[in-house]
Amino acid sequence: MLELCEDYRENVRRVDAALRVDQNYDLIKKVIYLGKDELTLYYIDGFVDGGAMNKMLIYFLSLKGLSEGKEHGEEAARWFLEHHVPYVEAEVTADPAQMMQMVLSGTSLLLGETFGSYAIVVDSRTYPTRSVGEPENDRVMLGSRDGFVETMVFNTALIRRRVRDPRLTMKYMTVGKRSKTDIVLCYLEGQADPQYVQSLQKKLQSIDTGALTMGHESLAELLVKDRWYNPFPKIRYTERPDAAAAQVLEGSVLIVMDNSPEVMVLPSTVFDFMQETNDYYFPPLTGTYIRFVRHVVFWATLFLVPIWFLLTKHPEITPGWLTFILPENTGKIPIFLQLILVEFMIDGLRMASMNTPDMLSNSLSVVGGLILGDFAVDIGWLIPEVILYMAFVSIANFSQRSYQLGYAFKLMRIGLIVLIELLGWIGFAAGVVLILVLLATNKTVNGKRSYLYPLIPFNGKALLSLFVRLRKDSNPDSIGIRRETKEE
Repeated sequence: MLELCEDYRENVRRVDAALRVDQNYDLIKKVIYLGKDELTLYYIDGFVDGGAMNKMLIYFLSLKGLSEGKEHGEEAARWFLEHHVPYVEAEVTADPAQMMQMVLSGTSLLLGETFGSYAIVVDSRTYPTRSVGEPENDRVMLGSRDGFVETMVFNTALIRRRVRDPRLTMKYMTVGKRSKTDIVLCYLEGQADPQYVQSLQKKLQSIDTGALTMGHESLAELLVKDRWYNPFPKIRYTERPDAAAAQVLEGSVLIVMDNSPEVMVLPSTVFDFMQETNDYYFPPLTGTYIRFVRHVVFWATLFLVPIWFLLTKHPEITPGWLTFILPENTGKIPIFLQLILVEFMIDGLRMASMNTPDMLSNSLSVVGGLILGDFAVDIGWLIPEVILYMAFVSIANFSQRSYQLGYAFKLMRIGLIVLIELLGWIGFAAGVVLILVLLATNKTVNGKRSYLYPLIPFNGKALLSLFVRLRKDSNPDSIGIRRETKEE
């Protein structure tokens, strides 16, 4: 553990050993002479603004001393900070842990011959980043084209740009003993539930882990005790600053994490995943139609194939006007195995397209699907009806952007198919009940709000807003893309 003393030479030796300067090529140590005084600068190459750092060093070289010989220790460090450090974000510290953390996160550390056990931390960092372009997986037909990136300070700035309210609060903390991952808890004071904000802050501060290796997913698993048998997602993510700002305005809490382009929205219910930014960039009537189509199409991905499979196994319960959906030829292998096979094939093609170069991914996935489907029908492995329904399900799954919810519905659909194969219509009924139980017993992050809110507990106006795109009124507290009313 690093500890500084009053001896400058000893402090330099201890910092050299703690940072392992001689073993890290990117950790720069620069010694500067200011008249008779000596100043040692530490920083990580690639994390600092080179132009600004060069100007600061040139200015330091023009000085005749650190503190004009009048001060020593903390007074000397503060005098030098106030008179000769041309940076807005700089502070004097005697906390060795803070010194190490700040240097490793990209700031610069100054040890002065007259500073004693104190040091100056200068936030001259600039992280490598990509442009704030529109997210690939969350596009809109109308609206802004910017998106979150992997640099946390840029993400918080994008939210601040849209919510110019002094009540907007950004609480900073770090998680992980080794990674020291930067995290910001973002909420609107007076709009978010203060008890929930406090409990969430305590949860984040009490997390005991070495590192958040998988970013937001690692943090989500630490925040929520996951039930392995319940695949429904508990946390919603967004890469859009306009959507995140709307969530803050209506009382949600955001977790912004460094190195992650996605912001966590808390708390979230299953109906929140069905809301899209596009709904609010169109007039109310058009937005209502889009929202209605999304709900119908996505819920059809869960029940369409199992119901069709149930009718093929029990044609006697098929209404006369639906007999045309029954296949004339069931193929060389049972329909049950055909459905399971196609489910696996779709995921296999999806994984293959993800690992294919961009210029070939779309063409290869489409051509591969057509060729495999055509040959499978020709040789009798599959029937056209199976390919038709599964193709609809595969495409319709993208009517909402959450991969977690999409795979939850996929697992539920496979479960229904297996139960129908084993128990017939009784298995279908049992599967529907099981899905409802999993939805009802799933817990949100705060553990208070039901996963089925506003259906349970019932909130009529909030439930109506999930299906009908209501016009925003002049009340600033009613703006949002998730629901137009605050939770009672």
